[in-house]
Amino acid sequence: MSTMRIVARLIAYRPLLFATNIVLWMTIHGFPLWIGVLVQQVLDRLSGHAAMTDSIWLLIGLVVVSMVARAVTVVTGMYVDFTLTFIFGTLVRRNVLAHLLRKPGARALPSSPGEALSRLRDDAGELAMFGTWTTDLIYLPVLFLAALIMLCTVSIPLTLVVLLPLVGLLLMIKSARQKLEDNRKQARAAAGRVTGFVGDVFAGVHAVKSARAEEAVVAHFQTLNEQRKKTSVQDRLFESLLETGYDQCLQVGIALLLVVAAWGMTDGSLTVGELALFLFYLDWLGSRMHFFGRILARWKQVGVSIERAAELQGAAAADLTAHAPVHLDGSLPDVPPRAVVAEERLRLLEAEGLSYHHESGRGIAGIDLRIERGTFTVITGRIGAGKTTLLRTLLGLLPAQAGEVRWNGVAVAQPGAFFTPPRTAYTPQVPHLFSSSIRANITLGQPELTAEQVEAAVQAAVLERDLAGIAEGLDARVGVSGVKLSGGQRQRVATARMFAQGADLLVLDDVSSALDVDTERQLWERLTAHGDRTCLVVSHRPAALRRADQIVLLQDGRVADCGTLEELLARSEEMRALYEITEAE
Repeated sequence: MSTMRIVARLIAYRPLLFATNIVLWMTIHGFPLWIGVLVQQVLDRLSGHAAMTDSIWLLIGLVVVSMVARAVTVVTGMYVDFTLTFIFGTLVRRNVLAHLLRKPGARALPSSPGEALSRLRDDAGELAMFGTWTTDLIYLPVLFLAALIMLCTVSIPLTLVVLLPLVGLLLMIKSARQKLEDNRKQARAAAGRVTGFVGDVFAGVHAVKSARAEEAVVAHFQTLNEQRKKTSVQDRLFESLLETGYDQCLQVGIALLLVVAAWGMTDGSLTVGELALFLFYLDWLGSRMHFFGRILARWKQVGVSIERAAELQGAAAADLTAHAPVHLDGSLPDVPPRAVVAEERLRLLEAEGLSYHHESGRGIAGIDLRIERGTFTVITGRIGAGKTTLLRTLLGLLPAQAGEVRWNGVAVAQPGAFFTPPRTAYTPQVPHLFSSSIRANITLGQPELTAEQVEAAVQAAVLERDLAGIAEGLDARVGVSGVKLSGGQRQRVATARMFAQGADLLVLDDVSSALDVDTERQLWERLTAHGDRTCLVVSHRPAALRRADQIVLLQDGRVADCGTLEELLARSEEMRALYEITEAE
C-alpha cells in the first residue's frame, strides 16, 4: 500500500479533529496575507500614494488585532496539532504491539529488543508526525493560489519574478528525494544497531563480566556509535545543505524583485506599499514553499519508517493504521477476570506429528504426545535432544512447521494465543524477572489476585523460607532481571508466578536445575499434592522422574520411548545411561 493511502487511513481515524487542524492552520498561515494587505494600505497612505484619511488608524488597529488573533490561533492550533500527533502515534504503536503479541513468543521480534524499541519510538513517531503534517499539503496550495492571484492584480511581471525562486525550490526537492531516502535508511539502521547492542549488553552483563570482555564490548560499542554518528551526520548535513539551498533561492528572489521593482518605482507604476506587499509575500511564499518542500522530502523518509515499522510488526503496512480504540480519554475499560468455563477445562491434551527445526537444523520431528488431566508428565533426554523446543512448539512460542495440537479433542488453530492463563501457565528454563518487587513479579499487576492467593503461590513454590530471611519480604526489589536473587530463588519466584495464575496445565522447563535436593523434593511434593493439577515438566533429575506418571524420552529430536521410570529402565538403554548420569550428579 502506498504511503499516501496509509496516511489517509490514519487521517480517517480522527477526521473531525483533522479537519479542525486544517481550519486552524489555514487561518494561522492565512493571517499574514491579510496583514500584508493592511501594511500596504498603511504605507501607501503614509507615502502619499493614497488619500490620507482617518481610516489609517482603523487599518493600524486591524493590524494589531489581527496579530493578537493570530497569536491566540497559534496556541489553539499547537494544542490540536500535538493532540492529533499523539493520537496517531498511539494508534500506530498499539497496532504494532497487537501484532507482536499475537506472534509466537520466542520469535516475535525480527531484531534485538533495543532496535525494536527504536522502531516503535522513532519510526512510529515519524509516521504519526507526517500524518499531522498532511494538513499543510491540503491548505497550503489554496493559500499559494490566493497569494499569487493577489500579486497578479498588482503586477504580473513582478509575480513571475517571485515564482522563479519557488520553481528552483521544487527542482531542488525533486532531485534530492532519493538521496534523502537512502540517508534516512542508513541513519535509522545504524541507530537501531546501537540501541540493540546496548540492550543486549544490559541483558548479558553477567556473560560480559564472566568472560572479562568489557574492553572488547566497549570497543565494539564505539565502532557502532561511530557508524551511527557518521550516518546521522550525513543525513543531517544533506538536510542542512538543502536548507541552505532553500535560503539562497529566497535571497536571489529578493534581489531580483528589488531590481525589477526599482524600474517600476522610477516610472511611478509601483508604489511603496505595493513593493512592501511583494517583499512581504515573497518571504511568506518562500517560507511556506520551504516548509512544503520539507514535507515532500519527508515523504520519502516516512516511507522508510513505514517499511521498518511494518517489518517490526510482521504484517502488512496497512495494518499500521488499522482503526482500533486507544482509550486516551476518560477511564480505562474494565478487563474482566480471566476464566474458563467448565466445558473448556482440560481433559486431554494431544500432539500429533509436531515438528519444528531451527535454522541450525536442530529441532523436533514427528512428536506424538498424550497428556491426561491430573497427570505428571516428564520430558527428558540429553542436552540438545529437543526438550525445550518441544515445549515452545507445543505452546505456540515457536511456529510449528508440521503437526497438530488438540485440546479436549479440538484442534488448536493458534496455540500462541490459546495456551495462556487460565488454561496454561509456563515457567521457562531461564525465567525473566522485572526490576520490581517480588510481589509484583508474582502478580504481574493482576488486581484480582488476593493476598491469600499470593501466599498460596509462595508456599507452592517453596519460597516462604527465603522470604523469611529477607527484611522487606514480598516487597523486596529483585534488581535488573532478578540480579539480587540467587538462581534458585529466581526460578521459584517465577514458579510462584505460574502457580498464581490458577491454570489447568502447568508447564515447567527444568525449573529445579538450581535447587538443592531437599528444596526440589518439596517443590514436587507440593506441586503434586493437588491431584487435579496437570503438569508437563522438562527435567532429568531423579526426584522428578520417580514421580512421573509418564516419561517422554527424547533422542535427536524424536520420541525414543514413553512410559514409567521402571518401564523405561527395563527396556531402554538410552534411559539407563541417562539415569546413571543423573544419579551420579
